[in-house]
Amino acid sequence: MNRLQLSRRQLLKGSAALGAGLVIGFRLPLGADAQQPAEPGKFAPNQWFSIDRDGQVTIVNSVPEMGQGTSTSMPMIVADELDVDLSKVKVEQAPANPKVYGNPVTGAQSYGGSRGIRDHLATWRKAGAAGRQMLKQAAANEWGVPVEEVETEPGAVVHKKSGRKLLYGQLVDKAQQLPVPQDPKLKTPGEFRYIGKEYARIDLPSKTDGKAIYGYDVKVPGMLIASIERIPVVSGAKVKSFDATAAKQVKGVKQVVQVTSGVAVVADTTWAALKGRRALKVEWDDGPLANLSSAQISKEYRELIKQPGMEARKVGDAERALLSGSGKALDAFYEVPFLEHVCMEPMNCTAQVTPNGVTLWAPTQNPGGSQAIAAKLAGVQPEQVIVNTTMLGGGFGRRGELDFVIDAVETAKAVNAPVKVVWTREDDIRHGFYRPATYNHFRARLDAQGQPEAWWHRIVGPGILIQKGRAKAGTVDGAAVSGAADVPYDVPNIRVEWKEKDFGVPVGFWRSVGASQNIFIVESFMDELAHAAGKDPYEYRRALLGKAKRHKAVLELAAQKANWGAPLPAGRARGIAVAFSYGSYAAHVSEVSLAPDGKVRVHKITCAIDCGIAVNPDQVRAQMEGGAVYALTAAFYNAITLDKGRVQQSNFHDYPMMRIAEMPQVETHILDSGEAPGGLGEPGVPSVAPSVTNALFLLTGKRIRSLPIKAEDLKKA
Repeated sequence: MNRLQLSRRQLLKGSAALGAGLVIGFRLPLGADAQQPAEPGKFAPNQWFSIDRDGQVTIVNSVPEMGQGTSTSMPMIVADELDVDLSKVKVEQAPANPKVYGNPVTGAQSYGGSRGIRDHLATWRKAGAAGRQMLKQAAANEWGVPVEEVETEPGAVVHKKSGRKLLYGQLVDKAQQLPVPQDPKLKTPGEFRYIGKEYARIDLPSKTDGKAIYGYDVKVPGMLIASIERIPVVSGAKVKSFDATAAKQVKGVKQVVQVTSGVAVVADTTWAALKGRRALKVEWDDGPLANLSSAQISKEYRELIKQPGMEARKVGDAERALLSGSGKALDAFYEVPFLEHVCMEPMNCTAQVTPNGVTLWAPTQNPGGSQAIAAKLAGVQPEQVIVNTTMLGGGFGRRGELDFVIDAVETAKAVNAPVKVVWTREDDIRHGFYRPATYNHFRARLDAQGQPEAWWHRIVGPGILIQKGRAKAGTVDGAAVSGAADVPYDVPNIRVEWKEKDFGVPVGFWRSVGASQNIFIVESFMDELAHAAGKDPYEYRRALLGKAKRHKAVLELAAQKANWGAPLPAGRARGIAVAFSYGSYAAHVSEVSLAPDGKVRVHKITCAIDCGIAVNPDQVRAQMEGGAVYALTAAFYNAITLDKGRVQQSNFHDYPMMRIAEMPQVETHILDSGEAPGGLGEPGVPSVAPSVTNALFLLTGKRIRSLPIKAEDLKKA
């Protein structure tokens, strides 16, 4: 643990030592505010890598590693353009410094929305290419030859005519004196050594042998452990009073302090903190949500769906077409619940607060936000806050929040010692930022040929962006209508509305966010239209995607690879769905059966993904497989429900996960479109659930319009 702490501290400490060699801000264009002198003996033309005189290459990954593989794909990109042997480089996690390591698109050092590769690819490629060009120029100067006469091989510059060679380590001092090219020549795809190729993940050995450091693994000299008895109502409640007498009598308990989220019991071991917490006596002021229930939410949604919403999309005149059309009319209601992220590693953070600053050890998706909130709470400047970003045991959007960081900073400040705040699984499930529950009304009209001439969709629910202050109240929340307002089908009359209703339940970015529920709803209703028209669901979609070429391409690929239309064993059916989310296009075909006891079995999922440039195809497949696990778990099992303002679920016995034995084969096919890179973490989720439920319709004759799937949904019509 000392090595982890030291390397991060060096990276940030006054922009000196190793950090100084990394903070010449290469930001497309180069940011003058980030430029600083390089450390002698290091070549560091930008913040993404450095080379020392021994030839050691250190690549700095700015995107937290949460299982998505950026700690491998990011170095692959830089190493490819720099022309170094990836197996011989060191990879460091970037410190918190948004001016230097902020996302080049958003400017924030916060990572969600599958923004790792898609927002950074151009920057990282330029960074490596600039370094390679400078090394070539340094060697050419040394030999007194034109730079056109030199080329690189991994870790060295070679003079083509004479065969002379200089290792990168021999060139660092002279290369560092050269200007950084702002438009370096990039490699062509045919020259790639790593990009687009399969490469084993760099982090696998440390995860396998236990050396990988997650937040829960952090150990700091003098560190105490805290467990917080949390305010039980989801929002608006507070501590009225507490009695810590019994808690303080527990051996190992050191202090009991009140913090924003409740009452923290601080001890020398986790067990003592938990035992002391159970001994606490707390009286709560339950606040305005004391009587809130899921039944109430659902009831009010059903009333509000009758009222007009704000216009999210309008094409033609859907309402007129609904009334004047002569073909078949369809009307349907869909409902989805609140969902929790359930990361494998519960929330946690370690903090040390001193008069001179704050040091954090956090499994966070939001290093920049963690730095800012810690500085505010401790009354110091952001540059006085060091954020050691550990590996994340799952993120899915949950670790972009800052509540667990606030816990640690407040507790550490109160007890004047380094403190690790640990959450239990019950804390995690009952105190999350949930995917919004929504209620939806669909109406459509088909023409005489069965083609849709009107599509009308109204959504009722809260807005994540509005709740978090990132969008104005009274406007359409983009996250709430993602996957619905951008329906890709060629329908002459479309109207999509959003009716805002926020009960105060904390909502957040759950893997694929609005698309996760809206694609289930949209693709299920599109399936309803296909069957109402008497058409094959695949061919029906395909005919309506003439203006959505990339949607159509992945739909066709998935259908082809799944042998759509070929006979299946008795008792099985296929369902299909297609979606766009976070820069990528994905289609899924699920092969499903239903046992006599009502048990659903998904035998195989065939996925087609167009993510533009697939940096590491193995990681693409892994993300599609992980997305399928996440989507199937939610479809079959998960719902967060409320009673008296309290979340009713608490652990895996009432919020279960999909088991290994239930997992279908996932076959992924990558469509190389040559387009700009898209995301991967999110796009593997949205079209999974509707592909399953659309297959179940063929088996049961009953349309599933709410999730999770219930036993009564599976009774044949």
